[in-house]
Amino acid sequence: MADTIFALSSGAPPAGIGIIRISGPAAGDALRQVSGKALPAPRLARLSRIFDPGTGEMLDRAVVLWFPGPATVTGEDLAELHCHGGRAVIAAVESALAALPGLRMAEPGEFTRRAFLNGRMDLNAVEGLSDLLAAETQQQRRAALLMAEGHFSRHIEDWRKQLLQVSAMAEAALDFSDEDDVPDDGIEARIMARLNDLVSQVEKVLAAPSAERLRDGIRVVLAGPPNAGKSTLLNALVGREAAIVSDIAGTTRDRIEVPAAIEGVAFLFTDTAGLREESGDAIELIGMERARSALEAADIILWLGVADELPRDDAILVAAQADRLPGRAGLPVSAMTGEGMGALVQVMLERAARAARDLLVTAEELRRARGAIDRLTGQASTEDMLDQLFAGFCIGK
Repeated sequence: MADTIFALSSGAPPAGIGIIRISGPAAGDALRQVSGKALPAPRLARLSRIFDPGTGEMLDRAVVLWFPGPATVTGEDLAELHCHGGRAVIAAVESALAALPGLRMAEPGEFTRRAFLNGRMDLNAVEGLSDLLAAETQQQRRAALLMAEGHFSRHIEDWRKQLLQVSAMAEAALDFSDEDDVPDDGIEARIMARLNDLVSQVEKVLAAPSAERLRDGIRVVLAGPPNAGKSTLLNALVGREAAIVSDIAGTTRDRIEVPAAIEGVAFLFTDTAGLREESGDAIELIGMERARSALEAADIILWLGVADELPRDDAILVAAQADRLPGRAGLPVSAMTGEGMGALVQVMLERAARAARDLLVTAEELRRARGAIDRLTGQASTEDMLDQLFAGFCIGK
């Protein structure tokens, strides 16, 4: 990381303001050269003309800031130019910076990667920031912000400390059991009590929804026999014609997945092929097999069949097409007239709230070992994994 990087860290131009961030050992010298002045006082904004050091041409009038490392977001010397956000201005300033020795345009996620490598963020915070940039619902925003702010990392650090304490007790019991200053035989019971308590803490977090669910939504699978009204109901729930509707049995041959946000909660609705005992159509058989796979992975099942054939005890029995088939068991719903749609949505929101009561988890597996904790925080991560993670960031992050 001997080179110094720069990039536009605000929105794409044209915009009211364009913030160009410079990070690395030459950041201070770059700021002096483009402003033609000594560095401003740390963390105090100063209005300054911006020049092209090569030609002396004035490029803009901007607010400049100087942040000496290591107490910066990247852990390095950092400078910011708050320029006017027009395309020509940004292009001219970036061109002037690129001509300076030792400076280059940042790669996607490189600012965040330097923050991670310099110990300013751990891997959980990095993933939280990535989720925050991609958040589309308020639930996703809240979960990602907690992660980015280190809420889950504090859990990890506390577990690590507890593991170290219990490890020390176990080593003392094994290696120095004949010494007078080592606790009595009751130490084994205390070790197990501490371990059980720690396991309970971890299991509580592991019982929460995975990060994938928070990003992609609560999985709602619509299932039932052919012509039960699954596709019509899905279209009504998502508010558009996402699935083909036909009176012909077996129209839906494959899974159709449609993401939608309802009252700030992300859902991933899946329409499935109709389930029946037999079929002479090989394609329909494949569709039914995929429907059964979707049911196994579902968070919420809307079952449009008969009550005796519920695929799971917690499936929601929906008496669809209530406008023309009244009196059946289940929640009466008509996608055509709107009857019961509000009640069905409320039931789904209540189920989703129970499923997502704890938004702190990012890992689906967590072992009671310091090695696993190191992997979660990134202390034992591989370069390939880091490359893939940071490549998903925008240039200015």
